[in-house]
Amino acid sequence: MIARRWFWQGCAALAALAAFGAPAADAADKVSVSALTFVSSAPLFIAQDKGYFAREGLEVEIKFFNAAQPVAVAVTSGDADFGLTGLTGGFFNLAAKGTLRIICAQSREEKGWDFSAYVVSNKAYDAGFKSLDQFPGHSFGLTQTGSTFHYMIGRLAEKRGFDLAKVNLTPLPSVPAMLAAVKSGQVDSVIAPAQFANAMQAAGEAKIIGWVHQETPWQLGAVFTSPKMIAERRPVVERFVKAWVAAAADYDAAFQRRDAEGKRVFGPKSDELIAIIEKYTKAKPEVIKQSLPYIDPQGRLLVRDLYEQVRWYQQQNLVDKALDAKSVVDLGFVKGHLDVPN
Repeated sequence: MIARRWFWQGCAALAALAAFGAPAADAADKVSVSALTFVSSAPLFIAQDKGYFAREGLEVEIKFFNAAQPVAVAVTSGDADFGLTGLTGGFFNLAAKGTLRIICAQSREEKGWDFSAYVVSNKAYDAGFKSLDQFPGHSFGLTQTGSTFHYMIGRLAEKRGFDLAKVNLTPLPSVPAMLAAVKSGQVDSVIAPAQFANAMQAAGEAKIIGWVHQETPWQLGAVFTSPKMIAERRPVVERFVKAWVAAAADYDAAFQRRDAEGKRVFGPKSDELIAIIEKYTKAKPEVIKQSLPYIDPQGRLLVRDLYEQVRWYQQQNLVDKALDAKSVVDLGFVKGHLDVPN
């Protein structure tokens, strides 16, 4: 009699589960990501729209910002669980407070892939500014001190052996303002993303005198989270990275192939992925094709370069000298990171 009663109680419990749904433990883990609507965020968009996050049991909310610093601040404050953007002095200053950890790669300046160009105004070019050694004595437009533009011109100065202090760094409020300033001759030079640099040169509005990847390849962007997230929700971080890498592999197959002459060849699925990128960036397909950065298909970081970035910003007194570059990176989520110091 007792056994029969337990049997019917068990049936009732199963019926209740069926009526009210699966246990909460089976629900998707909700996470949020801060990002920019740039082409360099493409694997995020691909993973979202192709269901790679959902496949990993993640429900992802994307929060968009208009500049790199707010992306990092959102993760620091807890308003977002993950972030992805270009690395700046501001990012490393937040990391120095123990609030950020880089977990895998976003975009990078890779030799052979045009992404950022050194652009000179027509006025300066006609006056003889035609070489990368000639930045001293000329003005250079950038968004702000400590930006990726500041870093790129600083590393060029180191490589070419000229004094950065002799370059007239001219802060401007935005990238569009930088482009307008070099077109009008208000500044002599800028570093511009490929799609804008190519468009300006094609329209006769400015001249390209070189490409950043030819001079100073570097790890421009990264995916990051907080130490708290890693400590308390590490399996979630692992699944997020797995989805990101799957999307990065799709990006690689569609966009990072070349023909015998070294020209980019778009794969059979490129149109599908361009449509996804267009949805988020609002950029036209032809513009997207001109602005696709190199993204490592396995999420691997150029680790030594990250350490070099910290060194450079510290040398410029833009980042706390007490920051240990190793503390900024967690290499445990991706295998085979590149150029890892001993």
